[in-house]
Amino acid sequence: MLPKPQADIKANTLDYEVIPKVKPTGFREYDARWIFGDEINTLGIQALGAGLGTLIHELGKRPEIVVGHDFRSYSAQIKQALTVGLMSAGVKVHDIGLALSPVAYFAQFELDVPCVAMVTASHNENGWTGVKMGVEAPLTFGPDEMGRLKDIVLNGESVAREGGEYVYHTDLRERYIDDLTKDIEIKRPLKVIAACGNGTAGAYAPEALKRLGVEVIPMDAELDHTFPKYNPNPEDMEMLHAMQAAVKEHGADLALGFDGDGDRCGVVDDEGEEIFADKIGVMLARDLSAQIKNAVFVVDVKSTGLFTTDPVLKANGATTHYWKTGHSYIKRKTTELGAVAGFEKSGHFFFREPYGRGYDDGLVAAIAILKMLERNPGRSLSSLRRDLPTTYQSPTMSPHCDDEKKYEVIDRIVEKLSKKTEMIGQKVVDVNTVNGVRITVEDGTWGLIRASSNKPELVVVVESPSSEEARNKMFAELKEVLATEPDVGAFNQEL
Repeated sequence: MLPKPQADIKANTLDYEVIPKVKPTGFREYDARWIFGDEINTLGIQALGAGLGTLIHELGKRPEIVVGHDFRSYSAQIKQALTVGLMSAGVKVHDIGLALSPVAYFAQFELDVPCVAMVTASHNENGWTGVKMGVEAPLTFGPDEMGRLKDIVLNGESVAREGGEYVYHTDLRERYIDDLTKDIEIKRPLKVIAACGNGTAGAYAPEALKRLGVEVIPMDAELDHTFPKYNPNPEDMEMLHAMQAAVKEHGADLALGFDGDGDRCGVVDDEGEEIFADKIGVMLARDLSAQIKNAVFVVDVKSTGLFTTDPVLKANGATTHYWKTGHSYIKRKTTELGAVAGFEKSGHFFFREPYGRGYDDGLVAAIAILKMLERNPGRSLSSLRRDLPTTYQSPTMSPHCDDEKKYEVIDRIVEKLSKKTEMIGQKVVDVNTVNGVRITVEDGTWGLIRASSNKPELVVVVESPSSEEARNKMFAELKEVLATEPDVGAFNQEL
């Protein structure tokens, strides 16, 4: 087996070639992410694979795994190193090649393989890499599994075993698209922008949407790992502005934007208005709860308060649970509660049977949106948006905070805000600390501060059902609390 990994081996070039480098902070709450080269080297990825294989045996799972990779210049190399490590630990590897994360999850069901390791940095900028892992479909690792994997890798506890095998599958793209589109035909004439940001979704989304019967206008669908126009992230303003311009240019009914590994979906309506994913979630919850009695939904703590106050959802008997932000958390909670679906403000959507298999898939979400429009003939997406009660919502704002410090900072902020009895001149009526702290006052205005799971950042979101003034006051007061923490840096954007 490989030597024990080190966190920093830059000083000696020879050591860099013979010793695994793995920065400990790359093991995050539910994903593993590093800057390739600076924080992990190829041997470090191999050590990660050996550690994952060891954990698979330790958990008593059948030692077979699906692996795939996204479209970045270095992802295939990383997947190969991961595969070597997995095989050294006695695991049979099913390589599905270039894929979206949901294609890898689909392959677990399609190939009857229990485990998955998808090489992707998702929507992170070039230079980042990572692995999304799981050993029980449709779930992915949470903190317990990630913590144990971290110990195995960093402490050199990997166990070499015989029995490693390799199988390459060439047809998972076609099987996935066939599965997505079977028995579905959108008869309503719709013109759809498929925005892919030159990421992996370009190899899937235009074709899948076209097979549904809608008119598809591909946008930045050519695969280009340099991401020449903008990062494939439907929360980034550059991508959203491009989607808005395309809707207006083509007179489209909507634009659907997909992130770098295709497990998220962003939406711009026929008027060129971005609809935050949590508001799309409310619209979909209205649609689904009209069909399913006493429907249960799960949403993350960044999401709009409408899930509990919307009169249509109340009339339909729907129940919503707020839970921790993160695809692994929402996926697990949705499955645990037997919910119809789960929604995250970041654009992850989780549909369970009969709509999906429980994992996050941007294209399954896109199909759900198109089917909602099909069930509302004569209604535009913008008119459905205007049916929602008005709220004044912020984008997701992210001040810098080092990975090594952010959780301690959040602990102190939680303590400070939990003592508040009044904010923005109103009584505090609820403090939710399931994931950071979400504090709500009498008129329903709320603010959230939590640690990002994937980047050296905090996450700040505010919303008010009453006014922009109340929203802005809440943000200003949260900024005052953040200003007491010297390790919190500048925001990427503000109100």
